[in-house]
Amino acid sequence: MNEREIRAGVLATIRAIAPEVEEGDIAPDRLLREQVDLDSMDWLNVIVGLHQRFRIDIPEADYAGLTTLNTMVSYLGGKLPP
Repeated sequence: MNEREIRAGVLATIRAIAPEVEEGDIAPDRLLREQVDLDSMDWLNVIVGLHQRFRIDIPEADYAGLTTLNTMVSYLGGKLPP
């Protein structure tokens, strides 16, 4: 899976939780929770959605590092098989 596909999957997962989010409105290096109005339960649902979509385990210890679109894409890219 390439970076573009991962990015599209992350955005689709976010949009499943917050359908009002437009892809063009997301700055890839800004904190997502500042850009998208998600409470802590919604944010957990995004993490669970990423786990389900990409079929990888995301340990709770890693949640704090998943703060921007770019960090999510990089993290997932490192976990997915080549």
